[in-house]
Amino acid sequence: MNAETTKLFPIQSPQESQVKGINNRLLLALPRTILDRILRISEPVSLARGQRLYHTDQPLNHLYFINRGLACIFKTMEDGRTVEIEAIGIDDIVDALFLIGSDRAILDTVVQIPGTALRVRREDLMNEIEKDKALRQFMQRYARHVCNRVTRTVACHRLHHLEQRCCHWLLMAHDSALSDEFPLTHEFLAMMLGYQRAGVSIIMRSLVDAGVIAHKRGKVSILDRTRLEAMACECYRTTKSDADELYAAAPKFAQVFEFKQTDKSRAR
Repeated sequence: MNAETTKLFPIQSPQESQVKGINNRLLLALPRTILDRILRISEPVSLARGQRLYHTDQPLNHLYFINRGLACIFKTMEDGRTVEIEAIGIDDIVDALFLIGSDRAILDTVVQIPGTALRVRREDLMNEIEKDKALRQFMQRYARHVCNRVTRTVACHRLHHLEQRCCHWLLMAHDSALSDEFPLTHEFLAMMLGYQRAGVSIIMRSLVDAGVIAHKRGKVSILDRTRLEAMACECYRTTKSDADELYAAAPKFAQVFEFKQTDKSRAR
C-alpha cells in the first residue's frame, strides 16, 4: 500500500475518519451502520491509467467502488473496432452485473483516468446484500438506475451530434477526476465515442479555440464548465438528475483530495 492510499483510506477501524476519505456517492448514500460493514470487508487500491479491471468472460472475483478516477466499459468487435458502453466514476460500482447474478464480465473494463477505489470480494458484498433488506432494496434501485443510463447511452450514440457527446463525456470525466485537469488523448476519446480520430480532433480544437477547454500533451483542462454543460446533450443533465435523486441522502463529497477550481470553472 503506497503512502497516498494510506492517507486517503485510513480504514483500520470504523471511525469518522473513514468517511472523510470517501467520495463514492453510492457508499456515501448508505446508512452509517451498513457503510461501516462494507468498509470492514473492503481494501483500498490505486487505479493506474490503462489498467484493465476486467477482461471479457473473466470471473468477477472483485468489485470496485470508484473513489476518484474513471473506468470505461467497452465492446470490441471482430474487426478490432471498439466503442464505449459505459463510463464508470464516483457514482458507481464496477462491475454492476453482479447485481443480476452474473459471476463473469461480459465486456472489457479499463481505467482511463487514474485514481483510487475500494475493492471488495464479490462474495463478501453479496453476503451483505442478502442479509440486509435495506441494502438489498437500495442496490436494486441502483441497478435500475444503471439500466436506465445504459439505454440512454445507446440512444445518445444514435441520435446526438458528436460535439454534444464529446462535451457530455468531458463533463463525466470532470466529475469523477475531482480535478480540473485529467489525462485524455484524441485517440482514446475517438475510441470511446466510436468515431474517427480526425472528427474528434476537429471538435476538441473548436472547444480549445472557444476557450472552453485547454488540451496539450495528452491532458485536458476544463476552463469553462458552464459553457461545456450548455453544449452537451440532454443526456448529461438527465443522468445527473437521476443520480442526484438516487443519492439524495448522501452528504456532500468529502474533499480530501485537492480539487482546484479555475476562475472560469464552475464549482460543482
